[in-house]
Amino acid sequence: MKISRFPRVGSAVMVGALALSLAACGSDPGAADPSGEGSEAGTGLSGELNGGGSSAQESAMEAWRSGFQSANPDVTVNYDPTGSGGGRENFISGAFAFAGSDAALDEDELADAEAQCGAGGVIEYPAYISPVAVAFKLEGVDTLNLSPETIANIFAGEITTWDDAAIADDNPDAELPSTDITVVHRSDDSGTTENFQEYLHTVVPDVWTYEPEGIWPIEGQESAQGTSGVVGAAEAGEGTITYADASQIASLSTAAVGVGDDFVPYSPEAAAAVVEGSPRVEGTSEHVFTYDLKRDIAGTYPIVLVSYHLACATYEDAAQADLVKGFFTYILSEEGQKLAADSAGSAPLSATLRDQFLPSVEAITAG
Repeated sequence: MKISRFPRVGSAVMVGALALSLAACGSDPGAADPSGEGSEAGTGLSGELNGGGSSAQESAMEAWRSGFQSANPDVTVNYDPTGSGGGRENFISGAFAFAGSDAALDEDELADAEAQCGAGGVIEYPAYISPVAVAFKLEGVDTLNLSPETIANIFAGEITTWDDAAIADDNPDAELPSTDITVVHRSDDSGTTENFQEYLHTVVPDVWTYEPEGIWPIEGQESAQGTSGVVGAAEAGEGTITYADASQIASLSTAAVGVGDDFVPYSPEAAAAVVEGSPRVEGTSEHVFTYDLKRDIAGTYPIVLVSYHLACATYEDAAQADLVKGFFTYILSEEGQKLAADSAGSAPLSATLRDQFLPSVEAITAG
């Protein structure tokens, strides 16, 4: 990467990073040992590593940082959950040495990132897989079945009350009130938003006619910043509905989503099965692992968040290269994936996927 130090960025970014920073501390006997098989951690690393991006990854990232720093007490890892768009922007500009993004780099972003990274190009792979829950707050209703068409019409503002016939038809045993539906969406540029829209546009394109992107396309609905923001806004209301990483929905109720003739509740396993059954995007470089997600596999949960990690294959500064390599190797280790699953409810990457991604991480170098 064509930087040897981090330039000053906006105060909001740095305040967020400092607020989330974990001070270097002594080893915790109860923490996962990141010096196990395939890990570069616990080998005398030192220094500061700055990254940021996806707020959906926040809980997992805190667990990864804690485990990595426990084994490397001279290392501080900062992660600013500024959102996927902010993560990609700051990675491309060189403000972040690594980033998390709930959407893969598009063609233009990838070209800019490769120009910033220089020799070796960009490393991009899924590190965090989680279901995106359709979460709601409706007194007396703990769960609902919702078809893709119904979900699309609710979020498009076409279905406006909870006792609408489309909802009632799939939930004959539910006592549905006439409460107005309040849609809550992300106000920031969000990979979760893009994933959610991609699902709707792929499965019911005649209903959801908007092109998937990180910015919500409909004006006049309630909005909030970040994953915690939309969950908090939904919890504060009545008759609300939102989309959010399932690990962070707190007390909200959730919908089972229609797949074929069945309704599938969210689970990490059902979400991970989507990635396992989807092909890798063709025509990408050797270090770019992006997937064309299949949303209609029987028994899977189709609204899945595939959150990527971004790094450079080459950094100017050897210490930064070692830190990124060590931290990413730990994240991809069996221990790191288990720690995220235990802390954030994500789906651990399979050994097959980890074995595909690790050679790219192990190739990180300085030059």
